Amino acid sequence: MIMKTKKKFDAVKYMREQREDLGKILSGMTDKEVVEYFAKIRKEKVMKPEKNKV
Repeated sequence: MIMKTKKKFDAVKYMREQREDLGKILSGMTDKEVVEYFAKIRKEKVMKPEKNKV
């Protein structure tokens, strides 16, 4: 017998939702617009914490 547990966070579901949302955003863009979009996002979001920040 297999028992299922309730997940607080489902990584696969989250990934699929993100992929759908991104597809909606990028579907009407040209290649140049897609590159500009990701460059803008990269500047806005901090991916790694700063080493010297206290």
